[in-house]
Amino acid sequence: MFEQIKENHKERVTIDFEGNLLDVPAGITVAAAVMGYAKQEFIRISPSTGDKRAPFCFMGVCHECLMEIDGKTNQQACIIEVRQGMHIKRQMGPVEVES
Repeated sequence: MFEQIKENHKERVTIDFEGNLLDVPAGITVAAAVMGYAKQEFIRISPSTGDKRAPFCFMGVCHECLMEIDGKTNQQACIIEVRQGMHIKRQMGPVEVES
């Protein structure tokens, strides 16, 4: 579905996606890293229907890209850039809303 563009990215970071270390270009979003470099077709499970969900708008409007990033749930993966050492997990069903 998504495939990384073969470019010479000078700056790279390493992120942890569900226990797998990924070497990705600095400056891309978490959603792009997971979809393109971890080759995942979905990034969360809908809490209401149990359906697999993936980013739709890629601009922070639809909230289909919610993931757990560095221990914090309900983070919009399509608008958050990857950082060195970031820990990322899919949200699999209902999660507590943090205030």
